[in-house]
Amino acid sequence: MSVKTPLHVRFYETDLMGVVHHSNYIRWFEIGRVDFLRSIGIELQDLMNDKILFPITEVRAKYTNPSHFDENLELETIPVHLTKVKMEFEYVVRNGEKILVRGFSQNVFTDMATGRITRLPEKYSKILEKAMAEELAKMSEE
Repeated sequence: MSVKTPLHVRFYETDLMGVVHHSNYIRWFEIGRVDFLRSIGIELQDLMNDKILFPITEVRAKYTNPSHFDENLELETIPVHLTKVKMEFEYVVRNGEKILVRGFSQNVFTDMATGRITRLPEKYSKILEKAMAEELAKMSEE
């Protein structure tokens, strides 16, 4: 179950050439992750209240076409690995049918007090496991 998020390019996200600066795509990936988690019933603030952090351990982006000020884009966030200890997502940023960027990120869950990798409590892990099972079922139908 991927999540699609509309994006509108703001002026301050562009460089002197009027092209979106590459760092903004990484920020947009975060917007997509938050939207995905919210869509399955997990709020980041709830995780933090339970002393769980989720630092990024890997992120990458492949830029294929530029985007510019005032364009309306769409970010698709696709779960590829959701477990009790980590999340991995792929991202596709589009302008209509044109793919601008493909990306990937990995987060691990850590204990706020120790900074060590931790397993999610069942109240969260069951939600992630269900979402991943739905995504795998959808992929096998296609």
